[in-house]
Amino acid sequence: MTLRARLTLWYTAVLAIVLILFGSIVYISLSFNLTNQIENTLDRTADDILFTMADGIPEDLAITLRALDLTSNVSVQILRDDGEIVWQSENAPPVESAFDPHNLSMDENVFSTKNIQDVDYRILTVPVISAPGNEVLGYLQLGTSLATVNLVTQTLLLMLIVGELMALIVAAIIGYLVAGAALSPLDQVTQTAIQITATDDLSRRIPLLGQQTDEVGRLIQAFNATMERLEGLFNTQKRFLADVSHELRTPLTAIRGNVDLIRQFGVADEESLDAISSEVDRLTRLVRDLLLLAQAETGKLPFSRDPVELDTLMLEVYRQAKVLAGGRVKVRIGGEDQARVVGDRDRLKQVLLNVVANALEHAPDASEVRIGLKCEGSWAKLSVVDEGPGIPEDELSRIFERFYRRDPSRNRNKGAGAGLGLSIAYWITRHHGGDIKVESSVGKGTTFIISLPLIEGSCGPQEEGELLNS
Repeated sequence: MTLRARLTLWYTAVLAIVLILFGSIVYISLSFNLTNQIENTLDRTADDILFTMADGIPEDLAITLRALDLTSNVSVQILRDDGEIVWQSENAPPVESAFDPHNLSMDENVFSTKNIQDVDYRILTVPVISAPGNEVLGYLQLGTSLATVNLVTQTLLLMLIVGELMALIVAAIIGYLVAGAALSPLDQVTQTAIQITATDDLSRRIPLLGQQTDEVGRLIQAFNATMERLEGLFNTQKRFLADVSHELRTPLTAIRGNVDLIRQFGVADEESLDAISSEVDRLTRLVRDLLLLAQAETGKLPFSRDPVELDTLMLEVYRQAKVLAGGRVKVRIGGEDQARVVGDRDRLKQVLLNVVANALEHAPDASEVRIGLKCEGSWAKLSVVDEGPGIPEDELSRIFERFYRRDPSRNRNKGAGAGLGLSIAYWITRHHGGDIKVESSVGKGTTFIISLPLIEGSCGPQEEGELLNS
């Protein structure tokens, strides 16, 4: 059964219950009110008759009762205490016994319903009691036909049944149409999903035609947002595969070329072996970095949680950076505070070394790269500043993507990385509860700021004698 049919069925069932309850209340209320009116009429008539018999049953009873001008739809019987009929009105049904013989022994007023000659009557039985001795002299029974009441209630019942059935049919049709209109966006979602599956086109979106704040509107927005994210992830995956293929193909081509040269000349010269060894090292670094990123993104990268002195770590990176610069770029320390954080020392050193290596790679000859450490509130902030060409503002958001390079031709100098260093630095920093940001202006250089949470009370200025400059 479809959702549309189920909604219509539930709506119709609830409406049916409400209509049945409403109809039952109307039917019972009308029956009660009509019966109550009849009983009130019987009570008043009985009081009038009893008033004429206050001193007993008179001999000219018929003349006396005719003088009361009794209600024409009320039949009257006056009986002795043994049930013998003394008098009955002309409009009474032709019976030779009391209307309700079973209640003649009662000493109080009693209402009952009896079927007399296939007609229902509402009967009131009243004992006639003498004033001096409270002796039961006889009984007064009054009856009114319920034919009119039954006709009215049966007509009402028929009208309620027919009306409720018609209301349910109309409501079901309207509910089915309304449910179809309300669920039509869901059909669009289904059709779009089917088309995406059939065509592998993740760029398709569902148009939002109705209210944006209702449930269906929010569903469509969530679906479109999911598709947008999937499209981005899929494009990233395609770009990643293309980048990996390129990074693998370049060293493999170099290795294949050198192997062909060795095979051609039959001599393994030192230059060819060095080239092969260099490319193998490059492949090893690439595979290692990819494995590290995969572990970081899945949360399976192991980290130790030990106190780390960032000032000491920075000095170690500084010494390595001077070696990497090789005199081409000047490396110096711009400022140094004593700071301690909790984390994996080797991983944090890798973060800073990757950022510094990136700065050295893009810094022009005879320029300067500055490394600094300072405390700001509860954060330790490592900074790396270069005087390179800078990064355009529209590319800053992509700087930490895997294999990102500003050079579209992808030509790299010998020894250049694969474009994974900043991605690795980003993930390691985030896993330490920190953050890494970049500020850059074209032609004015770039600044990377690595923020890590401090151990409480662990920050202070470095002693002047310990400050190391190049």
